Amino acid sequence: MPSQRRVTRLAPSPTGGLHLGNARTFLVNWALARQRGWQIAMRIDDLDSPRVRAGADREALDDLAWLGLDWDTEVDYQTRRLADYEAALVRLAADGSIYPCRCTRSQIAARIASAPNAGDHELRYPGSCRPVERQAFDFSELKNSGWAWRLRVSDRAVEFVDQIFGPQSVSVFDEVGDFLVATKQGCASYQLAVNLDDDFSGVTDIVRGNDLLTSTARQILIREALGMNNKITYWHLPLVAGEDGMRLAKRHGATRLSELREAGVPAERIIGLLAHWSGLSTATPRTAQQFATDFDISHLPHERVTLTSQHLEILRPSGW
Repeated sequence: MPSQRRVTRLAPSPTGGLHLGNARTFLVNWALARQRGWQIAMRIDDLDSPRVRAGADREALDDLAWLGLDWDTEVDYQTRRLADYEAALVRLAADGSIYPCRCTRSQIAARIASAPNAGDHELRYPGSCRPVERQAFDFSELKNSGWAWRLRVSDRAVEFVDQIFGPQSVSVFDEVGDFLVATKQGCASYQLAVNLDDDFSGVTDIVRGNDLLTSTARQILIREALGMNNKITYWHLPLVAGEDGMRLAKRHGATRLSELREAGVPAERIIGLLAHWSGLSTATPRTAQQFATDFDISHLPHERVTLTSQHLEILRPSGW
């Protein structure tokens, strides 16, 4: 019997332009796929409708194509699968895996304000609305009630192996407790939606930034609750930040691909810098295909990359 074909996905969010950190993650993901014969699915993660910017999806696709990246499927959108998300929530509510929660963020913060180290990390839900025993709920009937929905989390470690950072053991119960899977408007959370999206596309390999490393344990718990295949291979890449240690933003200068493109910076120069950040010895300009030929995932640095003014000078075209 032939082995399962491996599939990865590129999934930009249309909430703003792609910056150099996004570009590096997508480039490494694409190179791994092209080196190893994986199929690449393209998905626009547009579920966060209040933050979606009109035209940002087309801009992201154009920027990635300009860099030299391609994909093997038609472009998919999360908002096409809202009915699937609701069907999953109906199932989870019916078997008692999730329950409605009336608590506001301020109420949760007040409950845990006196706990040791409170405020050090994400707020841990104290279980205020959690039923003592699992019980069935009718999600369709209650989805417009103004209550959010939480996954019932057991007190155990979730273990998985990341291809970059090795074996991981995360206690979701200790870190965040029962976490949200649907908003007060009845909309699926990112954690729930991406599992259904990836399952729909047959994704076997997920390559993304390591800011989502601990979220992986939550997504594994959702997959278990939905009875999904949990044989996903994870690759979490170190992030790119500014010299202030913060995520890339306008204050760090021209870091968005659309800005650099409009300023006349060649795509090959950008890929050269991304290649240097990804373990190649120099920032020599190169094409995406040349990067895929030269890139070796075992040489990828595990430290966070810091974007400096010297890096921007490498990109600066004459006369800029």
